[in-house]
Amino acid sequence: MSVIPDNTRTAPQVPAADQTLRILRHLATRPAPVAASAIARDLDLPRSSVHHLLNTLCDHGFVLHLREARRWALGTSASELAGGFARQQPLARLGRPLVAALADRLGESTHLGVLSGSDVVYIVEERAPRRPALVTDVGVRLPAHLTATGRAMLAALPREQVRALYPHASAFSTRTGLGPGRAGELRELLRSIRAAGYASEDGEVTSGTRSVGAAVLDASGWPVAAVAVTWSSGSGPAEADAAKTVIETAAELQRRLR
Repeated sequence: MSVIPDNTRTAPQVPAADQTLRILRHLATRPAPVAASAIARDLDLPRSSVHHLLNTLCDHGFVLHLREARRWALGTSASELAGGFARQQPLARLGRPLVAALADRLGESTHLGVLSGSDVVYIVEERAPRRPALVTDVGVRLPAHLTATGRAMLAALPREQVRALYPHASAFSTRTGLGPGRAGELRELLRSIRAAGYASEDGEVTSGTRSVGAAVLDASGWPVAAVAVTWSSGSGPAEADAAKTVIETAAELQRRLR
């Protein structure tokens, strides 16, 4: 089915709603934050309307205003909408067989999670036979900065988005006394994840266990989910081997989603 270009679109019944959705879609496809003037130009909208709608979206957390840069980006509420879509089954349905195959291949428990603000919500868990129970049951929320799934997704977010999720030291909760406790530590951790292509954690969620995870990106490069495997420290696969398999699984889910 062909898409009608913007300049030949029929008049919307609710112009403000139409413009709001077009702004959100436009921001979602940009690789970096955008100036309001550029949004108005690209969408052929009045600048005054764009500023009014952006400020309203900002009040509700759907966009983030980077005052020093005079740019706008998607906010945490937009991320939560994506997580809500994922929890309504399509992503879980596509991911479940892949996560199960990953568990069979590695002989360890695997899971699929989505971001909800600064937390990870697990939507699929495949527990391997004769492996201990984990805290990553379906529906469980854990701090994203401590988990392999969360770290993989945070590393794929714009830096401004990460700063908005972790505005001060109190945002850095801990479970075992390990993990980043300041913004600078998180920045360094995410930088290393981008370089490696996967995320890991060792004893930061549960003492005696470790995990590796890889992000699943949509067509615009936004992290919609992450795949991970968890095993007992001192046994299980080598981290590099586990990471390679997890990356392959995330890439396959990414391909199917697209």
